[in-house]
Amino acid sequence: MIAIIDRLNSLFTRIPADFVAVLARLGIGAIFLRSGLLKLDGWESGLTLALFESEYRLPFLPPEIAAPLAMAVELSLPFLLFLGLGTRFAALALLGMTAVIQVFVYPNAFDTHAVWAAAMLYLVIFGAGRLSLDHLLASQRVGATMAQGRRAS
Repeated sequence: MIAIIDRLNSLFTRIPADFVAVLARLGIGAIFLRSGLLKLDGWESGLTLALFESEYRLPFLPPEIAAPLAMAVELSLPFLLFLGLGTRFAALALLGMTAVIQVFVYPNAFDTHAVWAAAMLYLVIFGAGRLSLDHLLASQRVGATMAQGRRAS
């Protein structure tokens, strides 16, 4: 039995971190993009503003500011996650938004928000992974730095 557990543990360690990062980026991005699209859909009818006036009441921002700000964040940052561009910063901003939602809007939804937070913390700590523009840009910077070092010598 111990041999089976050891073998399974060995297999689990072979799950590529890049796969986990892509899954986290796509999952969190989809959650926030869907929310932003719902806000956009209800913008002209006034439903979005009404939600911020009645249900999402934030103690430090008036609904007229909070509604378009939240919608802008939810419609822009997911695309950064999808591309893996500025991933750590996008995830950190969405983590902050999640904290505000948890504390001020839906304090009984810790189970959902904790799962979101875990995915976003993974991205903040470990980054977007190799399948990202962040990785591509970083590898180009390293290549350019190495080329400059060779020219200087």
